[in-house]
Amino acid sequence: MAHPSPPDKKQIQLEEFEREIVVRPIKIEDYDELVAMQAICFPGMQTWGHDQIQSQLRLFPEGQLAVEYESKVVASASSLIVDFGDYSDWHDWKEIADGGYIRNHDPEGDTLYGIEIMVHPDYRGLKLARRLYEARRELARRFNLARSIVGGRIPNYHKFADELSAREYVERVRDGQLFDPVLTTQTANGFVLKELIPNYFPSDKASCGYATFLEWTNLDYVSDPRRRYLRVHNVRIAAVQYLMRTIASMDEFEAQCEFFIDAASDYKSDFVVFPELMSTQMLSFMEEKTRPQVAARKLAELTPRYLDFFTGMAIKYNVNIIGGSQFVIEGEHLRNCSYLFHRDGGIDRQYKIHITPAERRWWGVTPGDMVEVFETDRGRVSIQICYDIEFPELARIAAAKGAQIIFVPFNTNDRDGYLRIRTCAQARCIENHVYAVISGCTGNLPFVDNADVHYAQSGIYTPADVPFARDGVAAECTPNIETLVVRDVDIEQLRRHRLRGTVQNWNDRRTDLYHVNYAVPDGEPFQA
Repeated sequence: MAHPSPPDKKQIQLEEFEREIVVRPIKIEDYDELVAMQAICFPGMQTWGHDQIQSQLRLFPEGQLAVEYESKVVASASSLIVDFGDYSDWHDWKEIADGGYIRNHDPEGDTLYGIEIMVHPDYRGLKLARRLYEARRELARRFNLARSIVGGRIPNYHKFADELSAREYVERVRDGQLFDPVLTTQTANGFVLKELIPNYFPSDKASCGYATFLEWTNLDYVSDPRRRYLRVHNVRIAAVQYLMRTIASMDEFEAQCEFFIDAASDYKSDFVVFPELMSTQMLSFMEEKTRPQVAARKLAELTPRYLDFFTGMAIKYNVNIIGGSQFVIEGEHLRNCSYLFHRDGGIDRQYKIHITPAERRWWGVTPGDMVEVFETDRGRVSIQICYDIEFPELARIAAAKGAQIIFVPFNTNDRDGYLRIRTCAQARCIENHVYAVISGCTGNLPFVDNADVHYAQSGIYTPADVPFARDGVAAECTPNIETLVVRDVDIEQLRRHRLRGTVQNWNDRRTDLYHVNYAVPDGEPFQA
């Protein structure tokens, strides 16, 4: 019987040169190493909390990966599964990652969303990120997911920010003219650059707050034939029902408004809508009793502060604000103007076009003459102030210009006036395949002429058809109490309804018999 030869003492012992590197699931025992690495990789940014790691491991342990090299954690990747149709806005890391807790993880979803990947600086160059991206691709194949999506940092951008825009920088990195440690790695691992995202991580100074939106497509994905996919573009709207009561200063007015803006922001609203001329509440603290026309012009003197306040609120609470309306003096003319305060700091305006007899008599308001449609981060919108919604031509013009939502700040003193607004708003939804949002005032302002009593029921309305809410009412407030109502509306559903609705009012117009001629001031006439 042969016996194995004893090891040659001169033979090289290979185990002395072996290195152990393995991709494995993260364990809670890795916590200290993970946060230490995170602090080095992302200086100045908040590290994971113990409760966040616990939550990730409890909900989706397979999606939390570590690279262990010589018994040391030197790289990691975190992810969750979501349904692509549930998110129309991929710009909000906190929302999609649930602030790192991933409680929105959906095992029935179709998209792997990467919330973080990091490699310890001392171990870069070992292609550890490639191992993690490959592990994510295997996850996508294992769970039969259609895609993997990441929002990536561009940490070298700060070095070029003075000479290149963010778009120019990422284009040069994509084309191989510049190197970025994150974006270059991601594109080398099969991700396709889809979009540039500003303010993704404001605290990320190296990336100047920017991130990239990238996607990898799983070619092995097998769709479920029983599942019908429909595109979704949800917009969350808050409509305020504002209580008019006597106040002592503009500070009180601003505090009342900020309360509603804060509440709408807590609901993650995209828009919050205030009523027409809620600013007349401030007439209650103006000392001098004077004629209404003089009082209205006095109120217009506060417009600069009103604009400054709502601009700051839109940015602070990250919500687009339709600031009701306010008087403004232009030349010799007093106008009733509604302002759209974008959450990126921009401002648009829409003048009231149809002036009621009471406005003309009491305040001397001059009408505007332009129907505006505003491009926002959540779609195209129009503002029609109170009486304007009662004229179908304006909504027809706005819809022809692409409006998808019509905001209607209103101010009525009785139920009859309110019903005119509500009924006409619902009619405009049916005629033009749009959503309408009405926001009104309730309460009383004793001794304030033409603004003393109010009646309102704020609401959000839809076309009247099978895919929409019953009775065409998405949501309504209880009448005549101070509150707000919040509801999601689907912009994509409007497009499908215009094409395939039970009735197709827009497509079935007899423009051979009639049309709306819009005489654009200082421009070409417009037909709708």
